[in-house]
Amino acid sequence: MRHADPVSYFSAMKLALYWSLILASCTLASGETGWKAGVAKTPITPAEPIWMAGFASRTKPSEGVRQDIYVRALAIDDGGGKPAVVVTLDLAGIDRQSADEIARQCQARYGLSRDRMILNVSHTHSGPVAGIVPMPLYDLTAAQRDVVDRYTVQLIEKSVGVVGTAISTMAPASLYFDQGLAGIGVNRRRVGNRSLPGPVDPDVPVLAVRDQAGTLLALVMGYACHATTLNDYLISNDWPGYAQAAIEKAHPGATAIFIQGCGADSNALPRAGEELCRKRGEILAAAVEQVLSGKMKPLASPLRTAFTRTDLPLVNPSTREELEKKLQDKLPAYRTTARHLLDVLDRDGKFPDRYPYPVQVWQFGSGLKLIALGGETVADYALRLKGIHGFDDTWVAGYSNDVMAYIPSLRVLREGGYEGRESMVYFGRAGQFGEEVEEIIVAAVAELVKQTGRSATP
Repeated sequence: MRHADPVSYFSAMKLALYWSLILASCTLASGETGWKAGVAKTPITPAEPIWMAGFASRTKPSEGVRQDIYVRALAIDDGGGKPAVVVTLDLAGIDRQSADEIARQCQARYGLSRDRMILNVSHTHSGPVAGIVPMPLYDLTAAQRDVVDRYTVQLIEKSVGVVGTAISTMAPASLYFDQGLAGIGVNRRRVGNRSLPGPVDPDVPVLAVRDQAGTLLALVMGYACHATTLNDYLISNDWPGYAQAAIEKAHPGATAIFIQGCGADSNALPRAGEELCRKRGEILAAAVEQVLSGKMKPLASPLRTAFTRTDLPLVNPSTREELEKKLQDKLPAYRTTARHLLDVLDRDGKFPDRYPYPVQVWQFGSGLKLIALGGETVADYALRLKGIHGFDDTWVAGYSNDVMAYIPSLRVLREGGYEGRESMVYFGRAGQFGEEVEEIIVAAVAELVKQTGRSATP
């Protein structure tokens, strides 16, 4: 085709290009970038007395409910027709077998691949024991074990169901991200040894999800600290539960979703009962509100996701003689773990020398990188990974996909103490992680960051 006036033709093309760039800029500024989102939550409050997770000092099942606890799900789609879902559970932990079963059922029912599901727990120490494979910490009777088994079956069913509901309700939405700060956590390793350094991660990452009308649909928030303010026999989600309740009260119709960070060596101190617990939740809610009232950055598509398991070495296992001696220990947790490990030794002839550790990365356009690590990760991981991949646009979550043990940094391992070695007994591990553990995890994250489109060198 010939054009009678080439100058006019190319001028029109330049004008069209100009206006297309303007429209694209306006679309990005408004957050309307092809996202869809759906959110759902359902109670997972136990219907009967059940053994509670987190504190070895408890001697009986739960006696009531202070707060309902929930499983929540946020489903998002970047326009490519493949949803991704964040699932949070108000529990102390989740074992690999339970997480894998939830993921397996979600893939079978909804076509959700493993890299597009993150499972994170709040780490409340006022929630129920749950899991297909219970930790040896809990020396349960047959009847108590039956209660946990019934609860676990329901937990998995409800988790899979809430994912389906979130996916089925997806509608056009906009996503925004920014961060605040809160001073809730204290590095607990300094308790009893003030000469130790006291790193914490005070960041409060916030993901806001709004529908087409601009109405708040979901607020996803993070913080890194143990949920251990309460230690009685009433079911609750501790201070994260109060934070979520405060946000949902301030924003009727919106769902608040809490993601636990790298808070393995952080406690909310002092521990002083329900009123202080409530105030800590309100502090986190206030930090979230400050972020929400500011100029949050719109997130553009695409969403790129990756998941892997990398082997972490386990070294210095206990000997048979050491375990037999622990059968006489005054602490019940040591006795039950010793019995468990002796059974493993009798059955297999040796202890595992590695553990398959889950690492996951979600990259939202170029505006947010969400790194999800398994286990109880110490603050060093969040601070180091943000230093490598960007403090402004990197969100590091711990307690994700499998809570198998504390995950110490090299510094913590060399300092010794609870998080490096002593805690392993409560997870039924015969040894401790080798000194290369930190570098293995950092390298695995770097590889997934590269896979999702943004390379970085440790």
